[in-house]
Amino acid sequence: MFEKKLAELGIELPEAAKPAFNYIPVTLHRGVAHVSGQLPKIGNDIVVRGKVGAEVSLEIAQGEARICILQGLACLKQALGSLDRIERILKVGGFVASAPGFNDQPKVLDAASNLLGDIFGEAGRHARSAIGVAELPRNAAVEIEMTVAYRE
Repeated sequence: MFEKKLAELGIELPEAAKPAFNYIPVTLHRGVAHVSGQLPKIGNDIVVRGKVGAEVSLEIAQGEARICILQGLACLKQALGSLDRIERILKVGGFVASAPGFNDQPKVLDAASNLLGDIFGEAGRHARSAIGVAELPRNAAVEIEMTVAYRE
């Protein structure tokens, strides 16, 4: 059902990201999947770099948030075998590299939340944090992690 919804929306998941450091992309435990922070990679590279509110516009940052979600879903699909095993998106944690005075982090994360709603409907509604930070790995503008309930 969710795999079909992706196709209906014309969304193709990227290849699941491979960790460059000492962690795993998804931890599965007793019906809960914890998805590690995902950077907005296209291929193996982060195309957009910098602080939101300075080098990166709000609209570009929203696109980066959507890429992070698709990366997370690709990692989930790899771990679960199918996104159809997902019962609910429980929580999304978003980090936005923010220039001084930028305080629209929730607007950046709304792009991710809206995409999850489009794909999963009511099961995509979730708790959320939208946090402004000074720096993110590789000078990325956005990083997103998720907690997801799945059928064992």
